Amino acid sequence: MTPVQIKICGITNVKDAEVCAQLGANMLGFNFYLGSPRYIEPKSARRIIEAIPHGVCPVGVFVNSSAEEIRNTADATGVQCVQLHGQTSPDICRELASEFRVIRAFSTDFQFRPEEVTRFTDCDVLVDAHHPNLRGGTGLTCDWQGARRARSFTRFLILSGGLTERNVGHAITTVAPHAVDVCSGVESAPGAKNHRALKNFVTAVRTANSSPNDLRS
Repeated sequence: MTPVQIKICGITNVKDAEVCAQLGANMLGFNFYLGSPRYIEPKSARRIIEAIPHGVCPVGVFVNSSAEEIRNTADATGVQCVQLHGQTSPDICRELASEFRVIRAFSTDFQFRPEEVTRFTDCDVLVDAHHPNLRGGTGLTCDWQGARRARSFTRFLILSGGLTERNVGHAITTVAPHAVDVCSGVESAPGAKNHRALKNFVTAVRTANSSPNDLRS
């Protein structure tokens, strides 16, 4: 059984990134959306990315950015993967997928239809909670049943939204994602990670990985 991967989002400093890498995080998210309290300037992100091991995948988080903006930021920072929120079309995702690993984000609002993810065959899929103004890091829990249904329509599902050390094991059992994404659930303040919470979260994921009730295939 392939272990559930761990993505930690909202990285803003080298120390937090190093601790995440030491604990075994597979992906680190850097938020380039100006409206986020965890926004990081590209030059700062590059310094952090250069300090982390090559085995850890840096992910650039974008909201309604053009393909040119995404390419320019990726070139300036060294991100290998782009996570796209908002109204990014399948055509733009397909175009970018020839250059990057692309994660298309969906929020489980009342309009969410799991089968919609089939329009993004070149992308991995992240399912998050809905918030009217924010894109991620809200602490709100997404619709796990909707996320579970979306899993059957995508090659790689990342579950996000309100995950903590207390509920991530249940989330993995319920949704059977390929990866989990955490942000506010391991913070002492927006953009500042709580290292004890990080360790406890990673331990909870590893415990769930070894559970005999794992539904992943």
